[in-house]
Amino acid sequence: MSLLPRWFTSKSFAAQLVILALVFDPLGFVGGYLLGPSLGVEPIVGGAFGLVAASVPMSLFVMQRSV
Repeated sequence: MSLLPRWFTSKSFAAQLVILALVFDPLGFVGGYLLGPSLGVEPIVGGAFGLVAASVPMSLFVMQRSV
């Protein structure tokens, strides 16, 4: 097992959620902001769509942990 997954799983559930949000939210916003115009929407609307898409991995993580 590599160092990063071991480090991540050693954190509390709340800390894991914060880490996921700190990683996926900026990536989702920037990706949506940059892809928005090519999809025919304003960049800020694309950023909002990117934030919604970035919440999917966090939601899946919460569902996995709740089982």
